[in-house]
This record gives sequence, structure tokens and C-alpha cells, in this order.
Amino acid sequence: MKLSVEFPSVAYREGPAAVARLAQAIERIGFDQLDIFDHVVMGYPTEGRDTSIYPPKMPIMEALMTLAYAAAVTERIGLGTEVLVLPQREPVLVAKQLATLDTLSGGRARLGVGVGWQASEYQALGEDFNNRGQRMDEAIKLIRAYWNEGQVDFQGDFYRAEAMAMEPKPPQGGNLPIWVGGGAPRALKRVGELADGWLAPAIEAPEQAARMIETIRGHAEAAGRDPERIGLQMMLGMPPRDDAGKDFYGDASRVVQRANSVAEMGFEWISLNATAIFQAGFRSVDAMIDKLGELHQAIRAEVGAPAQAAG
Repeated sequence: MKLSVEFPSVAYREGPAAVARLAQAIERIGFDQLDIFDHVVMGYPTEGRDTSIYPPKMPIMEALMTLAYAAAVTERIGLGTEVLVLPQREPVLVAKQLATLDTLSGGRARLGVGVGWQASEYQALGEDFNNRGQRMDEAIKLIRAYWNEGQVDFQGDFYRAEAMAMEPKPPQGGNLPIWVGGGAPRALKRVGELADGWLAPAIEAPEQAARMIETIRGHAEAAGRDPERIGLQMMLGMPPRDDAGKDFYGDASRVVQRANSVAEMGFEWISLNATAIFQAGFRSVDAMIDKLGELHQAIRAEVGAPAQAAG
């Protein structure tokens, strides 16, 4: 079992040194991956726009800049996004940013992507919300072309390249992993056809998880891909939007029980949400570090050390 921490942007309140200290502590404790989620802006409710699932003024550090900062103060831990809202970003620039992150981190980057849910954010960034799924598929193919090919010639419905080059290539080259998040049917199809791994939402029912994994593997086989090479990761708890989500990480026994359940579903990666740990009452960087250390020890004692996993 491999363990990831979704990095809490709220750490910025204690200053840049505290952000670095938290990243280093997550590595020192023994976690395998440091991930960060992505929003650039958040919308207030307006006429015709519903209230967001998160507060408009929720502090969110830019994902790729934060990962670059973490790369400079760590040595081993994987660095990724869970998830970058890819269709609201320019994919050639994303390819360059990830290639640079991989270069400067010594081959530790992982790109997790999703289509997002906030139409107002797409509007603010000048991108089309309605065709985001189609553009996502095409963007993944274009990014991989820039990581793989010496000369890129690409003709898609949304993105095009004629005799273009991007150097340096990432140390992982075309094997720099792209994992896809989401639980909708189209997301599962995208995982099977295009991705190196699935970033699953928190799924409670084992039979539901089994059906979704089987769906992914069916799409992989239909696309001529090896389904056993697709990695599987699940967030242990729901996002901290309500009291249940906020309280989950306060009880280590619940976290360990949930980790066992996720492992039994067949997931070889599990992710802990440090923002939810903050909201569970661990309100400082030092308190989050202590709690992450406690949970890491408890989970490792129950589900074991990391095994070789896809991606």
C-alpha cells in the first residue's frame, strides 16, 4: 500500500517556511506522494449561479507553483496534482510545466487531471465549460506527444501543432504518469482508454467500487491496453464540506478501518486529506504534522509498507 497526502493550502497562513516544513515533514514521516488540488478562482453566488460547494474566499495556492516549491525542499517524495482542472488550462503550457517540474525534481512528477465542476471558473479563465470532456481527452494526447516526440504534428478538433518541439523532455519521458480523477461513466472510460491510474472519489460500498474498477478494465481491454497496469488510488474520507467530513480524521481508529476497507477493494494507493485534518481541529502546521505522523504509523501497522504499484 502506498500513501499520499493532499497538501493543505491553509499552511500558507504560517508563512513560506511553514509550507516548506510541512512538505519536508510529510516526506520524513514516510509518505509516498504529496498531492495538491487545483482551483484558480472561486465564484460568489449570483443570479443564475448557485452557491459553490466551497467558500468563495477559501485560500487555495496555485497547484504547480506549490509543487515546484515543495520539489526544492524535498528529495524523495512524489509530487502531483489531485486534480488539476486540465480543460481550463492551456495544455501545451501544462506539458511544459510538468516537464520542468519533473526535470527539477529528478523525475518525481505525476499529473492528476479532472474536468472540474465550476462553470464560473472556466468563464473567468476564458475557456468553454460545455465541451470540457472532449477537450480533456484531446489535451491528454497532446501533452503526451510533447513529452514523447522530437517533432510534434497534431491535428485535433480543439488543439493543433505543426512541426513543433519541446525540450527538455521530462526525465520520465512519455512515462510521466497521467492519472484521471472522477467517478462519472465518461471519466471511467477516460481512465481505461488514456490514463495510467484512477484517482477515485471516496466510495463507501465495495460492490460499487468493484463495478467501477471492472468498467475501467473493460474500457482498457477494448482499447488494447493492459488493465493490470492502471493504478488505483482512493481518498479515504469525503471532502470536508460538512461535520462528518470534518470529524473523520479526528479518530485514528476510523481512519485505519477505512484504510483497510479501501485496501480490500483493491486499491494500492490511499490518500489522506490534510485540509480535512486541519478542519478536524488540528489547526497549526505542527499539529497537522503530529496527526499525519500518528495516522501514518497506524495505517502502516495495519496495511503494511508500500508495494510496487503502477504509475
